[in-house]
Amino acid sequence: MIEDLHHASPAVPGSALGAVRLADWGVIRAQGEESAKFLHSQLTQDLALQTPRQARLAGFCSAKGRLLASMLAIKPDDQSVLMALPAEVLPATVKRLSMFVLRAKTKLSDDSAAWAVWGLSGAQARDWLGEAAPAEVWSVGRLALADGGEGYATRLPDDGLTPRFLLLQPAAAPAPALPLIDPEEWQGLDVTAGLAWVREGTVEQFVPQMINFELIGGVNFQKGCYPGQEIVARSQYRGTIKRRTHLFALDGVDADVRPGQEIFHSEDGEQPAGMVAGFGRQEGRPLLLAEVKLAALESGTLHLGGPQGPLLSPRPLPYLIGAPE
Repeated sequence: MIEDLHHASPAVPGSALGAVRLADWGVIRAQGEESAKFLHSQLTQDLALQTPRQARLAGFCSAKGRLLASMLAIKPDDQSVLMALPAEVLPATVKRLSMFVLRAKTKLSDDSAAWAVWGLSGAQARDWLGEAAPAEVWSVGRLALADGGEGYATRLPDDGLTPRFLLLQPAAAPAPALPLIDPEEWQGLDVTAGLAWVREGTVEQFVPQMINFELIGGVNFQKGCYPGQEIVARSQYRGTIKRRTHLFALDGVDADVRPGQEIFHSEDGEQPAGMVAGFGRQEGRPLLLAEVKLAALESGTLHLGGPQGPLLSPRPLPYLIGAPE
């Protein structure tokens, strides 16, 4: 059974506790009095009712309901929205969103040079944030900086044991006073949390539910229309979700894995059974999130790159994957 693969994960190793500058991330700024209203009409989440103490995990979909980008959106004030996302999809996202602005009172721009994006993990990171450490997932704490500026710390999903935060602070602000961790170890924390970000290799590959986006707070099914909304809703309520993302380890293999690589079933070398949605490491061991056909989990084995490629060994996710309600 699918549910049997999912239960509490072991504790995060010490090598993944601390802080890492996410140099491969960028920030989009939407500036203007109708910024939230405009983005509300384009993204999978409700930005109209979002408060400064709330973050939104949101997706930007094509007309076919396929994710073009995923991002974390916060509201520093009532005139602006900041969206943090992988830098490799940022230019295309700004360009495409800007096509729909029309008469809306907002301006979209790449604001990456003004911000540093940091990943923070562990009790020490929570203590360093102090009162700015939010307790609830997708909530935001405001960090007062020595120069009078402000940083924004969002509580991220985790493995159920170790707190994680995404910190946006001005680029000139000092680095967090925490041990440095390797970027791939941080990505491993995303993987064990079951959180896959859309990367260049996975643009337009997934309807949100294929990467469990709605299970971790990335889709609001009560909000108004947005590009692809009808397809996303139909997938949810008509039981047409035939592919889901699961967590796997590559035991005994030190492979370079990239999002977008194909996954094959041991009994079918002709058609891929899935695709890598996210990759990271845990104490050096490769871990990946793979979107796979549910039927491919019923028998046989899954392999990276081909039916004779490295074996994917199932590992638990911190949430259950069940049938749509």
